[in-house]
Amino acid sequence: MVTNKEAKGKKGTLVAIIEGTKSDNIIPFLQKLSQRKRNKVEEITLDLAGNMGLIAKRCFPNAVQVIDRFHVQQLASEALQEIRIKYRWDAMDAENMAIENAKEEGKAYTPEVLENGDTIKQLLARSRYLLYKWHQNWTKEQEQRGLILFEKYPDIKKAYDLAQELSWIFTNTKEKIYGLTRLAKWCEKVEQSGFKSFNTISRTINNHYKNIINYFDNRSTNASAESFNAKIKAFRAQHRGVRNINFFLFRLAKLYA
Repeated sequence: MVTNKEAKGKKGTLVAIIEGTKSDNIIPFLQKLSQRKRNKVEEITLDLAGNMGLIAKRCFPNAVQVIDRFHVQQLASEALQEIRIKYRWDAMDAENMAIENAKEEGKAYTPEVLENGDTIKQLLARSRYLLYKWHQNWTKEQEQRGLILFEKYPDIKKAYDLAQELSWIFTNTKEKIYGLTRLAKWCEKVEQSGFKSFNTISRTINNHYKNIINYFDNRSTNASAESFNAKIKAFRAQHRGVRNINFFLFRLAKLYA
């Protein structure tokens, strides 16, 4: 948000919107709450940002910190897409080179067309969204495209399996001890895969595992907050930005409060 003004909300509750996410701005504000009230907070869900952990530690010392599972899974999805994009750029370079060679030879270039009607470049571009989904949820068209993609690019298949296995661990594990064991085995598979981007995720899990596995206690996430944040962004985009901040906040309160 873009203002740090305070206002009285419903039933006399103090409402505040603080500019940015700097811990130096947020900590003093939260510390205006009494120590007794802050000590009653039992659990906080947060992302992997270091400043959020610092805020939670300083302001709510008795609260268990839980790193949101979806932020960890998002890293795996991004790593998978990074591999797909790399192959896409390679395919574009190969096609450009083939076009140039055909011109030099005075021939017309005809790209290879796969059995589903895609060219190689189209296959890699159109596979973006199916890689976010469980294969059981693919449409018939996506299933055909996915099978061709995995046959031509085994590394993408291997990366897809790693990303889906990480999601499966969070979805199906009920106890913390099993969650820790499964995450450790997943990290071993990542090391054996040789994927640099996935190794970064593995190191992140190793560095933050204590707060990550706290998820398995109560399965708490930031889903509601993320959903509300998405609504605000969509509302702002619908009106092509914000000119009058106070009026924008007033409308938000009327729509979502």
